[in-house]
Amino acid sequence: MRSTACVALHSSAFEAHHTSGSQCGPGYRSPLDAMRRGPREQILYIPCIQPTPQETHRSDYLATVDVDPSSPTYSKVIHRLKMPAVGDELHHSGWNVCSSCYGDPCKTRDKLVLPSLGSDRIYIVDTGTDPKSPRLHKVIEGELLRALNVATPHTTHCLASGEIMISVLGDKNGNGKGDFLLIDAHTLELKGLWTQGEQKAKFGYDFWYQPHWDVMVSSEWGAPKSFKKGFVLPDTQDEELYGRSLNVFSWKERRLVQTIDLGPQGITPLEIRFLHDPRQAQGFVGCAMYSKVFRFFRQDDGTWAAELVIDIPAKKVDGWILPEMNGLMSNIILSLDDRFLFFSNWLHGDVRQYDVSDPQNPRLVGQIFLGGSIQKDGPVRVVEDKELSEQPEPVILKGHRLYGSPQMLQLSLDGKRLYVTSSLYSPWDKQFYPDVVEKGSFLVMLNVDTEKGGLTLNPDFLVDFGKEPDGPVLAHEIRYPGGDCTSDIWLAETEED
Repeated sequence: MRSTACVALHSSAFEAHHTSGSQCGPGYRSPLDAMRRGPREQILYIPCIQPTPQETHRSDYLATVDVDPSSPTYSKVIHRLKMPAVGDELHHSGWNVCSSCYGDPCKTRDKLVLPSLGSDRIYIVDTGTDPKSPRLHKVIEGELLRALNVATPHTTHCLASGEIMISVLGDKNGNGKGDFLLIDAHTLELKGLWTQGEQKAKFGYDFWYQPHWDVMVSSEWGAPKSFKKGFVLPDTQDEELYGRSLNVFSWKERRLVQTIDLGPQGITPLEIRFLHDPRQAQGFVGCAMYSKVFRFFRQDDGTWAAELVIDIPAKKVDGWILPEMNGLMSNIILSLDDRFLFFSNWLHGDVRQYDVSDPQNPRLVGQIFLGGSIQKDGPVRVVEDKELSEQPEPVILKGHRLYGSPQMLQLSLDGKRLYVTSSLYSPWDKQFYPDVVEKGSFLVMLNVDTEKGGLTLNPDFLVDFGKEPDGPVLAHEIRYPGGDCTSDIWLAETEED
């Protein structure tokens, strides 16, 4: 319950919002409000993973990157917050509060939550005191997770209830297990697990909730004991080791109510994106193994279903481990107006932009290659390609060749700039792109045509993580201090208020 002072502050802040356009609590009233009124990003937070921590004994760190074009340190790492332990494998991140808490001036977005796939630790980083120089605030040790028989924490979302929710991918023994941790956003103490009842998701990965439809949908990677070893092809076909389903929960009851089997085409459904408009009962999920995008949607009877809407064809090749190379779709992202869907094909090496104004019929409007496994001067020869007439050229940017392949994406609030990093997960990076151990990964910026569609490489922006002071690192997910189109979830009730 809020104090009287907090209620009074809420009232005055609400009035100020409507008279001067100032914000009322964390985030933005709606996705379109964020897109139209949100400021241009000035700094980015990016987890940087050590490729060989066992040998170097160096810890992962959170990099702060300057992306303000007027700054003398533009496109440079300006701060590095090193974690206190070695071998964490930082991966994704999220906030203590976000736009789901809009309207509550007692909440402040000032803590970045960093789960670790390798150690099970959860780091809480203070970004509010000095946004350009974050500092470590708290560590939740992995043993606390393992005491609940969960491990390998992944996606973080904040809840309107004043809690932080984090998906987990397995149990303490490395078997697949889909559940969710709850952390008190004020005390930052671990509260327990979210799912009620005996039915649990077989695997875990990403999730997105929409209270308006009493739903949360989660996706599946696989059993940590398998994917942590690297990519093992036979394991991907084993339904006990790799996922191929979407899990539908009742948000109110916190119970698993439906599982949607996507079939062999849907192996490894990873990033899940509801449309940002909270009144839309539909979204997309990218399935990595065979590069498919499924649209999931609510049916008239209240159940949920999925249909294939984007199918990236495999390329027949020589000089590779298999006669065909699938794209390996590793990340998808939606613009805040729900018009454009972007994704990366980590093996083929391209980033694509689709117009999804008609969600059942996506239309390709932009594509660019940024490395990958089928470059002209590489060992792989494409012998049959249903899309390209020739193999792509290597990419040279500011005199530097891009090694590896595009992976994580983050879009500016206005939809005009798409940031791209190249690390997927260190065991897989070293397996498919061994050069990254020596060369490190990259951060580049794509200019986005928001009228007709189209992607072009910004020639003036590059962060080369191969030139870091302590050696090359692998850069992964990207966050803005004020929230972005993958960190924030909007509630229909907030927009109505």
